Amino acid sequence: MSSSPLITAAASAAVVALAVANRVLYKLALVPLKAYPFFLAQLTTFGYVAVYFSMLYTRYRTGLVTRDMLALPKHRFVAIGLLEALGVFAGMSAGAMLPGPAIPILSQSFLVWQLIFSALLLGRTYSARQVIGCFLVVSGVILAVASGADDGQLLSDVKLIWPALMIASSAFHAGASILKEAVFIDGAKRLKGKRPDIFVVNSFGSGFQAVFVFLLLPFLSNLRGIKFAELPAYLNGGAECFLNVAESPIDCGGAPFLPLLFIMVNMAFNVSLLNLVKMSSAIVASLTATSAVPISIYILSLPLPYIPHGTELSTSFIIGAVILLMGLILYNLPQSSLKQLKAD
Repeated sequence: MSSSPLITAAASAAVVALAVANRVLYKLALVPLKAYPFFLAQLTTFGYVAVYFSMLYTRYRTGLVTRDMLALPKHRFVAIGLLEALGVFAGMSAGAMLPGPAIPILSQSFLVWQLIFSALLLGRTYSARQVIGCFLVVSGVILAVASGADDGQLLSDVKLIWPALMIASSAFHAGASILKEAVFIDGAKRLKGKRPDIFVVNSFGSGFQAVFVFLLLPFLSNLRGIKFAELPAYLNGGAECFLNVAESPIDCGGAPFLPLLFIMVNMAFNVSLLNLVKMSSAIVASLTATSAVPISIYILSLPLPYIPHGTELSTSFIIGAVILLMGLILYNLPQSSLKQLKAD
């Protein structure tokens, strides 16, 4: 079951707009919370569970979510939660050892992993045009992101295990995204053509992710340089800064407005992205969200409130953005050669 091209285009435009706002507002949210990025990460991980399940309950009471949707097998949700938590753990482990510009570049392997897992788990096949389009998107993003990096070899002094772990982190996240698509496809069969509500997938996936993140919390806090025994005091300090109360020992100007604005936009982005997965596919959703990367970099290069010093973009950034756009156009040309699911 697919949506009309016009509805899908509108949903894609919403994803791009929210993806740009999400990236820009995350940077702004870290201005007051610059000493507490780990607090913001845990607030989103555990806070979203409460919000998503509240929305799920409301939609169940109004009849938008049925008992059959809630009764869907949970093993895929457990796998999604585990993969997302492992992705966070691997990403934080590698991120602590890698130079900053290398992280977003290595993370572009996400789309490659999606192509592989989509073929293996969903039985999809892609034309050469679509594969080339995806790799153009990845190449464009890498060129745009790397344009601000220092000259020289980014990873010359880094052990191979750390970039490999960052690539593995992308694989975990990509696997989770393909499993979410599988939930929609399998759910449509079980629900006689009606796909599961996005809040069913969001709520149970986030719930199991929170469980696994909680189990990994001692290791995750150590990776951020926070001893587990010091974690309660750190979280308390983060809460004080988030609320911008007088007791906070550091300047938290911009809180709570900027962090709250980021949280609201981030939730809207997550919901819109999953909605696009439901309407199309995980790869289309990823390509759409990826197109926001150079736009976000451009906006962040401008003088912004709380970040008054802009930066000048290089020629390679412009070339990378053009290559990315070419890849998106190539992938989304009439897909007559794209085969559907083998099961169909």
